Amino acid sequence: MSSTSQKHRNFVAEPMGEKPAYVVLGQFLILKKSKDLFQDWLKDVAGANTKQSSDCFQCLADWCDEFL
Repeated sequence: MSSTSQKHRNFVAEPMGEKPAYVVLGQFLILKKSKDLFQDWLKDVAGANTKQSSDCFQCLADWCDEFL
């Protein structure tokens, strides 16, 4: 795993609960954790740039590795 910030590590260390992010997590799982498909989807629906979509993908991948 690449070097991460403390903020990222803190986020990954706690469950999401009922936060609205469950929709993004759901799409991540529907796309079978495919980086390319997820980043393309996030760019299309949220207007995310490459860095934002990559950061979001990595965060969700790390969270899933920790909790699923």
